[in-house]
Amino acid sequence: MQFVTDLHLHSKYSRAVSQDMVLPIMAKYARQKGLDILTASDWTHPLWFKEIQAQLEEKNDGIYVLKSEIRNPKSEMVRQAHHLNHPERSRRTNPKAQNTNDQKETLFILSTEISSIYTQNGKLRRIHNLVFAPNFEIAEKISKELVRRGCNLNADGRPIIGLSSKALLEFILSIDERTLLVPCHVWTPHFGMYGSASGFDSLDESFEELSKYVYGIETGLSSDPEMNWQIKELRNRTILSFSDAHSPAKMGREATIMELAEPTYESIRGAIMEKSQEKKGENRIVYSVEFYPEEGKYHFSGHRNCGISFGPDEIKEKGTVCPVCHKRLTDGVLNRLLQLADKTLSHVTETKTNQSGLKWYTDRSKHHPPYVKLVPLLEIIAESMHSTVASQKVKNMFQTITTQCGSELDVLLKTPIEEIAKAADSRIAEGVSKVRTGDIVIEPGFDGEYGKVKIWQEGKDPEKNTDNTAQMSLDI
Repeated sequence: MQFVTDLHLHSKYSRAVSQDMVLPIMAKYARQKGLDILTASDWTHPLWFKEIQAQLEEKNDGIYVLKSEIRNPKSEMVRQAHHLNHPERSRRTNPKAQNTNDQKETLFILSTEISSIYTQNGKLRRIHNLVFAPNFEIAEKISKELVRRGCNLNADGRPIIGLSSKALLEFILSIDERTLLVPCHVWTPHFGMYGSASGFDSLDESFEELSKYVYGIETGLSSDPEMNWQIKELRNRTILSFSDAHSPAKMGREATIMELAEPTYESIRGAIMEKSQEKKGENRIVYSVEFYPEEGKYHFSGHRNCGISFGPDEIKEKGTVCPVCHKRLTDGVLNRLLQLADKTLSHVTETKTNQSGLKWYTDRSKHHPPYVKLVPLLEIIAESMHSTVASQKVKNMFQTITTQCGSELDVLLKTPIEEIAKAADSRIAEGVSKVRTGDIVIEPGFDGEYGKVKIWQEGKDPEKNTDNTAQMSLDI
């Protein structure tokens, strides 16, 4: 059975995170977005750990659900009954919505991001890693050991510790061999394992003899699987994509779809480890949903304050010094990737189009599962309505579409375009179609500035996609 997973999120106890990032609201948005399994996140924070312990109960091995009194508190039910615009009420009273993912129970797993700042090989390192725990008992043991080693867990839901990535991996495995460590957003300049500013050139350099226990990496918003396919040491490791969301609306902007024999911690662990196993199991990664990497904050090199953005070709021509302030540019993900890539792996990708007009990116060497690149539905609606994602009319239209056509992922991946047009209008439907085929333009992000998506090029004939495509059928 397939499960859509988003296993890198943050709670209200992390810095610069919405106060709406609490479990009941996260679960509600998950149903609307088509997400099956979320992380409870940030479990090293003492106050948040108490909250999630009080709100969750174990359903399967290492898989949790909201307690019934949290899912449907009486006060909330009364509020829904009297609030005409409440999303849950509109779904209960709309017969078309009864077959959507909205009736699904949201599942939770225990994973959390930890920031390690330390010196290794004479260089300051700042590395973020996702740590997975099989249950509350093991999560609590990890937190207690971090405190014993002098780590302050009260300051931030994403704690900053002085342990190296290797030391962190070593001690969590000593607590329980079922734990996992996954380096997250590995290419970001300042906090990624491969990052240009404070990262490493390889997993072996970072984790040394323990690198064999690193079974996968997370792409981050500024890279996609195709870029990571060019790194030789990742050929037999799993490439994961999650949203790193700081607000409910951002959940699911990247997600990993897993085939699991049953929804348990061990099944998810098995899917993440599957690439490194000689014998292929029944738990595996099927595909991933990706942000366009150009839309990420660090895709190109540049200086945000100086308005300077350089792609790899401009770097070759003009160098890495800012022409305005004459300081070194923040190295972009794409340029850093080209420094580490195996040139023999630069042409492993082919594109195929399915019956819904959706472009799939596949690894012709069959080492990795395929993926799709999407633009969030709110962004499509906002551009079609000449508005912003925060405007009420855009939010209302998002609500209308997901109520009538299914979850956000259903709409973006497979809902017939004519059905979207009926629920919304032809321009929004056209926008979804253009995103599926990749008929969009993106001004790449750089130095912490998100890239800018342009679906419609007003006053110009859009440049059609020139990729060679073949029809394919995928079970999604």
